[in-house]
Amino acid sequence: MLEEREFELINIIRDRIHCNQRKISQHLDLSLGMTNMLIRRLVSKGYIRIRQLNKKKVEYLLTPKGFAEKMRKSLKYTLKTIDSISLIKSKIKILISQLYEEGERAFYLVGKSDLVALVEAVIQEQNLTDCQYQRIQDLTEDLREGVVLICTEKFDHKFLNQKSVNLIQELAKDETFIQKVNVKQQDEDEKDVYLHR
Repeated sequence: MLEEREFELINIIRDRIHCNQRKISQHLDLSLGMTNMLIRRLVSKGYIRIRQLNKKKVEYLLTPKGFAEKMRKSLKYTLKTIDSISLIKSKIKILISQLYEEGERAFYLVGKSDLVALVEAVIQEQNLTDCQYQRIQDLTEDLREGVVLICTEKFDHKFLNQKSVNLIQELAKDETFIQKVNVKQQDEDEKDVYLHR
């Protein structure tokens, strides 16, 4: 199983971001000796090979095994991301449901992040036909009754005269939510170790 630095090195080699050890070591923020050790380790594991171009130049190439490992790890990362998004959606669904039960029917979404699209999807999936939601960029717009859902880190809501919920802070302070994400990550890591024994 690849360590994080080894995987990063495989990505660099595959993308041919840097061609020599010195540039690779600068990109990884490692010493030249440590970079050399990582390259040798990956060669001995069969993930990369070195091709001599001339007396002073070499080329680093991914082997089929290295390419397969990169694809496997990329897929694992993608699945982990999808799972995390699902957990975030379920938390947003709970928050929106609570606000709906409190009588809120109008939601103003502040921000340009993907979190805004996720909140919109949750509202649509809940089929709350008597609800309205609207994206706004800032609070210069005239807002009627409703809740401002803050979906950005850089938002000063000191002067907000309306009920608001900072979704990023709500997600960050929920201990059970964070534990679920960590437990799922541990389970995946343990499965990964077991599969590579």
